[in-house]
Amino acid sequence: MNKATVIISLCFFTSYLSAQTERKSDPQTNQTAQMDHDKAFEQWMKENKVPNIGLGVIKNGKLEKVKVYGESPKGTPAPDDMLFNVASVTKPVTAVVALKLVSKEKWNLDEPLANYWTDPDIAQDPRNKKLTARIVLSHQTGFPNWRWMNADKKLNFQFDPGTKYQYSGEGLEYLRRALEKKFGKTLNELAGELIFQPLKMNDTSYIWDEKKDATRFSEGYDKDGKMYKTVKVSTANAADDLMTTVSDYSRFLISVMNGDGLSKKVFEDMKTSQVITKQGKSFGLGFEIYDLGDGNIALSHGGADQGVQTLFVIIPKTKDGVVIFTNVDDGYKSFEKLLTEYLGEYGKKVVEIETK
Repeated sequence: MNKATVIISLCFFTSYLSAQTERKSDPQTNQTAQMDHDKAFEQWMKENKVPNIGLGVIKNGKLEKVKVYGESPKGTPAPDDMLFNVASVTKPVTAVVALKLVSKEKWNLDEPLANYWTDPDIAQDPRNKKLTARIVLSHQTGFPNWRWMNADKKLNFQFDPGTKYQYSGEGLEYLRRALEKKFGKTLNELAGELIFQPLKMNDTSYIWDEKKDATRFSEGYDKDGKMYKTVKVSTANAADDLMTTVSDYSRFLISVMNGDGLSKKVFEDMKTSQVITKQGKSFGLGFEIYDLGDGNIALSHGGADQGVQTLFVIIPKTKDGVVIFTNVDDGYKSFEKLLTEYLGEYGKKVVEIETK
């Protein structure tokens, strides 16, 4: 699967049927209103050739809604426990693995990764000793997104580490190799011990193994409805290809907002800007940060691969959030409506920062 630079574009669209029925106290009325809403949304999906959208809504630190819209297979409603490849939304999980190890004092954010791993491509460049977990998680390594984008297909520094921002999947993979060398375990094993097992994320892993139920997998499509070939990865990639469900990933984000397993200092560092990426937006440790005003922030990350467009936005102060998984190249068309519908003014502010 080709790895493209992830630049999530929250584009405006107006074709969605947005008629809403006022919610009343009567449960039957609420249920009818929700059914009408879901039918309208699925009609928009059909008109815009979006096969599946997985939606998770978090309110006050609780998972309020999990719904997968669309069909799988054709003619059958998609299951709410559908498995999605979430592309670069993998990266925050890897970040939290590292941050939990830091909180346990088993890892150091500012220790040179060269103590555990040096890529042969940059072994002769002394700048490799400047690389740290903090620099990786804030995307300041100086690496390209992927080495295959270079003419010689080799890893290189495009600027001095720690001097500016440049999004890089290679950076997360570099961190993975260092972690695996130090702890003698795979990233999938480390994540299992620190995140997946404690949170009962039973459908989540970096690899496709015999436990995966292929009938629940959301196949990826291009914008014309052509299905991509499914790639079943057998080796963990710290930056890409996490397999998960909406409910699993939503539980992970609730844990993140609660700071579970993170020391107070690490939790604050995670939410603190390490490098500015554009006006109103920066990178913390593993998460993009949106300045919502009045000292409030949103944490976010997006993902994009062939047949994959994913996004989440969480508000640590209110413990609200939205998770959006789609299985089509232009699934980003759904982002703005869902963010503004479920996060209100905060969602609008994220859209405003992203699109200005």
